[in-house]
Amino acid sequence: MSNLNRLQALKQFCEEEPQNPFNWYALALEYESIDPSQTENLFNQLLKDHESYLPTYFPAAHFFASQNNLDKALQIFEDGIKLAHSQNESKTAKELSSALEIFKFENDLD
Repeated sequence: MSNLNRLQALKQFCEEEPQNPFNWYALALEYESIDPSQTENLFNQLLKDHESYLPTYFPAAHFFASQNNLDKALQIFEDGIKLAHSQNESKTAKELSSALEIFKFENDLD
C-alpha cells in the first residue's frame, strides 16, 4: 500500500470511528515524515481528547523533542509516567522513565 493510499485509509478510519484513539494515533505517526505540523496538531488533539490513551505519550514526547519543543516533551514524558502508574502499567512507566532520563541527559536538563 502506498503512503498516499495508507494516509487516505487512515483518514477514512478517523471519520468512521472518531472515538477510537488508535485511528488518530496511527494518522499522527503517518504524517510525521510528510507533514510535521499536522503531526503536532494530531498529537495535541490526542493528548487533549484521549488523554488516557497511553501509547500516545512515548512517540509524542519524542516528536516534540525532535521539534525542539523541550518543555512540551518533558511535560508529556512526565504525564505519561503518571498515567502509566495510574493504569498499573509498570513496564510502560519504567520505559517512559528511562526515556525521560535519556532525554534529560541529552538536553542537559535537571
